[in-house]
Amino acid sequence: MLNKFAFRLGLSAASAGRLTALAALMASVSAYAAEPLRVAADPVPHAEILDYVKKIDPGLNLKVIEIPEGVNSNELLEHGDVDANYFQHRPYLLTQEKALGVKFAVAAEVHIEPLGIYSSKYKHYDQVPDNAKVAIPNNETNLSRGLYLLQDQGLIKLKPDLKTLATPQDIISNPKHLKIVEVESPQIPRALPDVDLAIINGNYALEAGLDPAKDALGLEKAQGNPYANIVVTTQKLAHDPRILRLAKDLESPQVAEFIIQKYHGSVLPVSAAKS
Repeated sequence: MLNKFAFRLGLSAASAGRLTALAALMASVSAYAAEPLRVAADPVPHAEILDYVKKIDPGLNLKVIEIPEGVNSNELLEHGDVDANYFQHRPYLLTQEKALGVKFAVAAEVHIEPLGIYSSKYKHYDQVPDNAKVAIPNNETNLSRGLYLLQDQGLIKLKPDLKTLATPQDIISNPKHLKIVEVESPQIPRALPDVDLAIINGNYALEAGLDPAKDALGLEKAQGNPYANIVVTTQKLAHDPRILRLAKDLESPQVAEFIIQKYHGSVLPVSAAKS
């Protein structure tokens, strides 16, 4: 049909061939764009935020896949099982890219979940006894992040001007002789009754029924926080119209307002942290 149309227009065979190829490409792109955008996400708050995007932009055809504990969403992305994921921050992504030997693409910066220090036994740091046990995430980025939070709260002191991620070996002052216990991040809320203090990621705190803004003894500062949660995709899909549309939605004032109203300071939109 296209060749007949080209003939009527008086196009050469070569031009007609290019027109046919262009039409095939456009048809392919159109069919690809019609496919649902599969995004792997932690249940809280990531999947909740994505569900809100589905309500305000139903034409996006977004498929949210809640990832159970123990599943690596970056491996799913690498193997093509999903088109993007939304659960991590840049420092963690860098460690994953190194471990997997792959380079991903960051599509959007959405929100910050301030890391918090919690206790089921004490209301104030001065009540914490000598040799208290502190559960802290065992992956290297959140371990470092947790140690800096302990330092910001005046509980320990780290070596100054560290050029690498902090580890317990970098503690140079520990007045209460805190015992650092490294635990898988999702397990820490369940370990809370068995330790004196626990450093818990915001999403796991929310899933456990904790309110970081009210229940934490101390929270990370939002201003200048480098741990914004991001949407990650492959290099191939970085400029896919569906990815660009999702990024625009997630970074919109409407979604920022949803985050502020729903999480009351326990989760903060990146725009609010920058202001």
